[in-house]
Amino acid sequence: MDKKKLDELKKIANEIRKESIIMTHRAQSGHPGGSLSEADILAALYFYKLNVNPKKPDWEDRDRFVLSKGHACPAYYAALSMKGFFDKKKLEGFRKINSMLQGHPELSTPGVDFAGGSLGQGVCFANGLAIAGKLDKKNYKVYVLIGDGEAQEGSVWEAAMAASHHKLDNLVVILDKNQVQETGKTKDVMNIDPAADKWKAFGFEVFDINGHNMEEIVNTLDKADEVKGKPVMIVANTIKGKGVSFMELNHKFHGKAPDDEQFEKAMEELSKDD
Repeated sequence: MDKKKLDELKKIANEIRKESIIMTHRAQSGHPGGSLSEADILAALYFYKLNVNPKKPDWEDRDRFVLSKGHACPAYYAALSMKGFFDKKKLEGFRKINSMLQGHPELSTPGVDFAGGSLGQGVCFANGLAIAGKLDKKNYKVYVLIGDGEAQEGSVWEAAMAASHHKLDNLVVILDKNQVQETGKTKDVMNIDPAADKWKAFGFEVFDINGHNMEEIVNTLDKADEVKGKPVMIVANTIKGKGVSFMELNHKFHGKAPDDEQFEKAMEELSKDD
């Protein structure tokens, strides 16, 4: 990929981060930390890889995306609005009564394929989408984004076994390994490492990458297309709260919105990359 396109994707990721901060600050509720860590991944998916049509969100041949870590939906909503699934003004309704943009994704929102809420369910659901694609002889791919705290859930590993058993080479699981969950560092709460080795042992083709290196992300998404006969796991090593100094690797901002002073500082830091 040429530098111009890479720079464009990086700018999109930064806009996703800023919108995530704006939304959570406005609502004084939400999950900024995980939204910031996944921004680069979402930018690469929606503005490089995914075959979707915002004018036809239910197009049957579209690629599917499952945000299993549904609480990190501010970045997801930002990406969907920027892609054109709905007007950006709708972001102002985040977490408001009667809004289509609630604290976890709902199917009433254009572009949303999975109503994420209870952790550990996304890979299970994505398996079903991938199997359906095989049965219907469709060429679409299914991408599912999970968190590292979420990877402590047993259902994730049962789904991993099923994906490998059924040789779901139309399934790509991406682990947003941002090192921190609600109560502290993931390695201290329940260590999931060596994550890459575990997924490999479960029958996945595994790529271990820097989840904030845009070139590495897009190249790996392309490599995933070449894998046949097995599902793919992309271990994306990221930083919780990426881009905002006082949020980085700070578990207090897993589910805490910035106050006015923190908002100004966060936006100032993120605007340095404009």
